[in-house]
Amino acid sequence: MTIRTILVDDEKLAIQGLELRLAKYPDVDIIDTCSNGREAIRKIKTGKPDLVFLDIQMPGFDGFSVVKGVMEIEPPLFVFVTAYSEHAVKAFEANAVDYLLKPVDDDRLADALDRARTRMSEKRGLEEAEKLKVVLAEVAPDAMDAMPDEEEAAGRFEKLINIKDRGQIFRVDVDSIEHIEAAGDYMCIYTGDNSLILRETMKDLERRLDPRVFQRVHRSTIVNLNQVRQVKPHTNGECFLVLDSGAQVKVSRSYRDVVARFVH
Repeated sequence: MTIRTILVDDEKLAIQGLELRLAKYPDVDIIDTCSNGREAIRKIKTGKPDLVFLDIQMPGFDGFSVVKGVMEIEPPLFVFVTAYSEHAVKAFEANAVDYLLKPVDDDRLADALDRARTRMSEKRGLEEAEKLKVVLAEVAPDAMDAMPDEEEAAGRFEKLINIKDRGQIFRVDVDSIEHIEAAGDYMCIYTGDNSLILRETMKDLERRLDPRVFQRVHRSTIVNLNQVRQVKPHTNGECFLVLDSGAQVKVSRSYRDVVARFVH
C-alpha cells in the first residue's frame, strides 16, 4: 500500500526536513509540496493524495482553512504540523490523524504514519465491503436479506453486567458505565455515582462490550465514548478526556487516534 503524500508548509526548510525524514519509509510517495494554503487546496483537489502533512500557522489560508476548503471532495487524511501545542484540540476536532510539534520527532512521525496506515486500511476495508454488498444484491438478493443489520450486530454485546462485589450482586446497565480501569485480574467499573470491582481480565471484558461505544484509551483504561464531553491537551502528545461526571481520563499517545475518530 503506497501512501500518496503532499507536504504543505510556508517554510522551505521545514518541507526539506520532512522530506528527509519521510525518505526512509518506502511506502510514502511524496507527490507534491506546497508553500501556502491556496496552493495546497488546488493541489489536493487535483492530485487527490492519501495523506497531507499540513502546517497550521501560514499567512493567508492557515491549515484549518485548507481543510475546510477541500470538504467538497472526499478529503485526504491530515497530519497537522505546528509549533504550538494549544492547536491540539482543534486538530482533533478537525478529525486529524495526528498532530506533530516542530521540530518533528522521528518517533512521533513513525506513530503518525502508523495511524495513517490504519485509517487507510479501515477505509479500504469499508469500501470493499460496500462493493461486495452491491454485487451480492445483484447476484444473490436472498443472501442480502439474511445479513444482520447494525442493530442486530449490536445485540451481540452485553446490555447488563452482573458484578459480585462486597457480598452483593449488582446489575449494572452498560450504558451507565463511564470508564473501566484494569488492576491485574480485576476491573474497576466506574459509573457516575459508584465504583465496583469485577474479577475479570480486560481482554475478556472487551469481548462483551460494543467496540463502537467502549474504546481502549490507555493500556489499562477503557472509556465509554458517549460520556466524553471535553478533550484537554497535555504534555508529550498525551491528552485527557473529561467525562460527564467531571472525571478525567488520560489518553496515552498510542491511543490518540481514538480521540481523532470519535470525539468531534
